[in-house]
Formats: sequence, structure tokens, C-alpha cells
Amino acid sequence: MSDKWLPAAYQLPDGGRISAMTASGDDWQIYKLEDGRNLLAVLPELAKKWSSISILEDALWKSISFGESHFQTIVSPQKYTLVAISQDIAFRTKNDAIAFAVSMRESRSRYHDGTLHDAIYLEQYSRLLPTYSISPSASDTLVLGACLTDGVHVSTNSFRRLCSLVGWLSPSDLTEIIEAAGLPAPGSDGADYDQRLPHSTNAQESTNDDKSGNGASGVTKNIHGLSETRHFSLPGRPHLEEFFNEHVVDIVSSPQRYQALGIHFPSAIVLHGPPGCGKTYAVDRLVEFLDWPSFSIDSNSVGSPYIHETSKKISQLFDKAIDSAPSVLIIDEMESFLTDRSAGSSSGSHHVEEVAEFLRRIPEATANRVLVLAMTNLIEMIDPAILRRGRFDHTIEVSMPSREEVTALLGALVSRIPCEPGLELEPAIERLVGKALSDSAFVIREAARIAAKRGKDALDQASLDAALLCQPADGAKSGRPIGFVWK
Repeated sequence: MSDKWLPAAYQLPDGGRISAMTASGDDWQIYKLEDGRNLLAVLPELAKKWSSISILEDALWKSISFGESHFQTIVSPQKYTLVAISQDIAFRTKNDAIAFAVSMRESRSRYHDGTLHDAIYLEQYSRLLPTYSISPSASDTLVLGACLTDGVHVSTNSFRRLCSLVGWLSPSDLTEIIEAAGLPAPGSDGADYDQRLPHSTNAQESTNDDKSGNGASGVTKNIHGLSETRHFSLPGRPHLEEFFNEHVVDIVSSPQRYQALGIHFPSAIVLHGPPGCGKTYAVDRLVEFLDWPSFSIDSNSVGSPYIHETSKKISQLFDKAIDSAPSVLIIDEMESFLTDRSAGSSSGSHHVEEVAEFLRRIPEATANRVLVLAMTNLIEMIDPAILRRGRFDHTIEVSMPSREEVTALLGALVSRIPCEPGLELEPAIERLVGKALSDSAFVIREAARIAAKRGKDALDQASLDAALLCQPADGAKSGRPIGFVWK
């Protein structure tokens, strides 16, 4: 946590006294008062941002000072929740969840475009207050799903999975909560959930998902929830697509066939390669395809300056993943935790402890149906014991995209939006070969934005060419200066 702005026993104008700080960010802090109330203190600049989008009225704030610092504050009665949703939120009743959902809907009616994954929940005024952090964003469906499941990375769109994780709420209760948040309600797949078994004790369960009304039998699903006929697609990465289909998808789609020969679950996988090569893109698509709860171990989620605390958080995430199995555990930037213990700069006892925790938990996770996916830009720095077979059986190099891969990705991207006849992709392909796959996605997204701004109802050549101009040439500085000139 950050250094406290207000010391213990600091007295507020209404007589309340600070007891302890419970959560903090760069420009906000939450305190518990001695009388049980909660205090939100923010820097004036953040309060002005919220006022500018009309999400919280200026009249609600009280100004206080400590030393030369000035803060805007709101005191929340003990009966109302005041927490950072990314750090500490748990619903005890259906009404608690409904109140949060209403706050999400009311906040979204004022704050249309940004993410709420880093918000502060101020129940007293039915608001989720965005904190504009630089952490990876999440959709509202993921935010609500994570809050309902105490941190599991699952969307409310994955209704069957959500129901299995939130046993204290019925499917109809969950539907009511989702609708209260202003999010899409589940379709027929969720409506009859209580007549189905998401985790059958048999190897197969049949569900009739045929919507055509022709009486055809439904798709047969296995106990992991994947159809035997489904194929994972990764546009622009045919070799990685083939690897995931063979070593992950086929195993979880046809468990009986593999279990008969002693293969019970996919082994842990490492993806390594230069920044921008598409590791994260590939992992995100696989997680989306599997539709399992996912958990992430990175410096933001488990890093701590306190000895033993990082190892404790790592262990807790492994426990959550195992409890939610089948699930996915992603180790991002694994060089942050798993560098070679023999290296002089990484020989501290706390680092050895962290590596040992991974060594112990990775095989355990795999044995308990947790798919472990790790990513790194610096494979040569990783402790050899981690990369040994039995922990990570597969170490896959992901290179920068080739011409064929860029062509496949651009083709897949433009196929999803209206395009004018004769759209020529060759100039874009030439420009994007060897660049990050995210650059290809950006160009098509930017071209669509330009086309819409110009009043077009389909992507045209001029808009695509204009978008390519936004893509810096090799070695050029990206971005545009605002208020100053590049030197």
C-alpha cells in the first residue's frame, strides 16, 4: 500500500478519528474510522474528473488538510459498503449484489466509455467511481462476474459456468442481478440451468442446443463443457493454432480417449518470444475459447515488498484456480518470479522461496485440472528447474508474424465488418509484416473508425490508407506530441 496521507487518530471536522487505511491507489485512499464508518479521501484532481463526467456531485465532498496536502473526502456510514472492487469486495446476500449491480448501471449511464474494473464502490450513492489506473481493463460483464465469484475471471455471458461458481444464488437470482446491472440477460441456455448438470459424473452429457426446431439432437458435450466437434481458431498463427488444438483442445474435448492411455489433462505450457509477437493475444483467445475461469499471476496481482507475502499470494491464486477447476492459470512475465536462483542478483532467500512455491504448485495444479500457461520475453533467464519436463512439458517459441500470418489475420479481421468491393489489403500487409499482431488489429480498428467518422457504412480504401499513416514506420517515434515538439 501507499504511504498513508492521514495518520492514526487524525480527527475529522465531524469529530471522527482515523483508525487504519484499508485500501489505496495513486490518488485515492480508503480509511476505517474508530466508530466503524469508512472514509474515502482523494486528491482534488480526481474529484474534478468525477465531477466533469457528472458521476459524483461537488456538494458531496468535504475538504480537509494535513500539513501542506489537501484532500476531498466523503464519510460513508457503517451500513454502506465502501471498497475498491479490485481488492476487497464480497457479497453476503442477494440484496448486496443487486445494490452493486444498480450502482454499475447508474455509473455506466454517466461514464460511457471507460473501464470500471478499477473502480471504487460507493454504495451510499450507488456509484462505481473509476480510478483511471493503467492496469489492464475489463468489460462490465467480467467485472460483475469477478465480483460475484470472489475474484474468478468469468464473464456473466458464461452463465452456466457462473451458476456453478455461485452456488448461493439461484439462476433466476443471477439473471435478476445481471439485468439490474443493465447487462444482457442469459438466453435459453441459462434459463433451464437448474434442470442440467454442468459437471456430470459421467464422461458425457447430452444437451439439446439446437435452436432450429427441426428436432435434431443437440451437440454432445463432455464434462469440461467443450463440444467434441469444436475447433480452436487463431487467425494469423496457424502453427500455434495447430499446437493448441492438438495438445489442449483435443485432450479436454475427448477425455475418455486420452484417459484410457493415462493422459488426464493438458500439461503446462510456456510461450516465449520478443515483445509484441502475439503471446498474450494467443493466450487470451484460448482462454476465451475454453470459457473456463482464469486467474493471472503477475507483478500487479502478487507483488509485495514484504517477505513471504508474495509466496503467500501465489499460493492463494493456485488454491483459487484448483477450487474452480477446470480453470486456467496464467503466469505473465514469468521472468519476474522465476529467474535462475543461481544468478547473483536473484539469490535472496525470498526469491528462492517464490521459485520453490512454483516448483511445488505447478504439478499439483495440472493434476487438479488447472491449465497453466506462462509467458516470457526472456526464456534464457528462467530457472532450469522450472522448465524441466514434468512442470512445463512444452516450451513454444512465438516469433514475430510472417507475411502469411499477417495476411490471414487481416483477412479474418475485415471479414467481420462491412467492406466496399475491391478493398486492397496488399499495402497494409507489406507495412505490417514483422510487426506485432496488435498493430494489425489497430490498423483495421482505426480504419473502421475513420470510415465511420467520414459517414461511410463500409470500410473503404481511403480509410484503410489513412489508418496506415497512423502506423509509425520502423524506427520512427510513435504517438503524436501534444503541446511540445519532438527533439
